[in-house]
Amino acid sequence: MTSASSSAGQTLRVLVYSDDVDTREQVILALGRRPHPDLPEVEYVEVATEPVVIQQMDAGRVDLAILDGEAVPAGGMGIAKQLKDEIYRCPPLLVLTGRVQDNWLATWSRADAAVSHPLDPVELAEVVIRLLRSRVPAAT
Repeated sequence: MTSASSSAGQTLRVLVYSDDVDTREQVILALGRRPHPDLPEVEYVEVATEPVVIQQMDAGRVDLAILDGEAVPAGGMGIAKQLKDEIYRCPPLLVLTGRVQDNWLATWSRADAAVSHPLDPVELAEVVIRLLRSRVPAAT
């Protein structure tokens, strides 16, 4: 999928998966509508269950997925591995881990990045900006 959404006036779609509404809210509040002035606005797709994550990702309109590794019953790391195995040109995946010591597990899941709880809004924004930039064509 190319990010046609990155053209002027369009938005980037970011999927935020967690069974915990507070975690989803924390991520969205930390990033805001426009994580960086050089990027288009962000539209969030909040998801609380694994089947809906798979459905949204299969639809092919997601520029970045943020997956809570602590979600139950399906954790974000397992979902990340499945997505990377099953989706051709899978968009970038960011896994939220329970603690810094668990970030190595994100490597197993083939996630593109990991941020640990408690979430640092500055660190989260830096990682998200880096991942979203890979979805926006360079200006000519």
